[in-house]
Amino acid sequence: MPKQKRSHPFGSALLGGAAVAVLGLFAIATGLVSTGGGSTTTKEVVRASGATPAAAVTSESGGNTVNAIYKADANGVAFIESKVAEGVASGSGIVLDQEGHVLTNNHVVEGGEEIKVSFESEGQMYPATVVGTEPNSDLALLQVEAPASKLHPLKLGDSAKMEVGDPVVAIGNPFDLQRTVTSGIVSALQREITAPDGVTIKNVIQTDAAINPGNSGGPLINSAGEVIGINSQILTGGEGSNGNVGIGFAIPIDTAKEEIARLESGTASEHGYLGISGATITPELAQALNLPVEEGVLVQQVQEGGPAAAAGIRGATTAAQVGGQEFGLGGDIITAVDGEKIASTEDLVRTIENSHAGETVEVTVIRGEQTATVSVKLAERPATSAG
Repeated sequence: MPKQKRSHPFGSALLGGAAVAVLGLFAIATGLVSTGGGSTTTKEVVRASGATPAAAVTSESGGNTVNAIYKADANGVAFIESKVAEGVASGSGIVLDQEGHVLTNNHVVEGGEEIKVSFESEGQMYPATVVGTEPNSDLALLQVEAPASKLHPLKLGDSAKMEVGDPVVAIGNPFDLQRTVTSGIVSALQREITAPDGVTIKNVIQTDAAINPGNSGGPLINSAGEVIGINSQILTGGEGSNGNVGIGFAIPIDTAKEEIARLESGTASEHGYLGISGATITPELAQALNLPVEEGVLVQQVQEGGPAAAAGIRGATTAAQVGGQEFGLGGDIITAVDGEKIASTEDLVRTIENSHAGETVEVTVIRGEQTATVSVKLAERPATSAG
């Protein structure tokens, strides 16, 4: 029997609003149980080549069968429990090497006071520590104190080669039902989801393979038995429901490959932090609001005590509605950082996160009819901030 759950932000936090009135986008670590009850590095290539490929059992279409993939890959899927103040959150993970590195979602382990991992159904739980986190991509890397004999690394594939209609398999621990396998197809590519810290994750894989609370951090696998995504979020059937409706989202493994080296060094979470929220200026918005430029970032709010506030960057003082959406007006407009043109909030997030805490950047702003350059000393990103 699965453990009884209590609702918790890890399991039911609304991340991106609703796709339609009855659908919500959710992270898929389980709810809580009662406390009583850049590019792939050479190291990554070596790690992937040393992983065990799926068994050579193929279907008529030429790919491995679900059974063969499960037999080859299931031992490389971890079950993760993270003790937090309210209870225990659980999720899944991907074994990367025999040194004990396990990749998972940041929302599975965020705030965890004690983390334990097992590699066998109902098997021994081994202590783990968080090596590095990347909230913007909802990724975390664990170091598990387990013998090498228990560690079965999975081969990392190439998510850029996936096409709509390709078969995929998900292995994870939905509702604590360890080592559950489901299958489906790639339903769509290049979707966007919102990480729990509010940053947009792009190029996400949509799948109809059933994933549920507890699958978070587990692998989405192609027909060659290679990990091509990290299962992270689902759309649910509406209020009071957090189960699968055939729409799940996986962070591309190519995105994770860019972060793994930094996660291993513990530096991935040390991106710069500006401390604002903003809105992308489009030509249509500029015309509607009579703005002086047709692209850039309209500052909406400035975090009190943050780097932008300390530098004197100003947020909105009034508001107006355009197309049913409210925009703050009267704040600064950011058009460049260190001389690099900023055309959208995505440009700004990318530029700031490519900088480091403690670094000073020159931010070009338009304030009224004046253009100025403001020096901002970036801080380390708070755990729950968006930019």
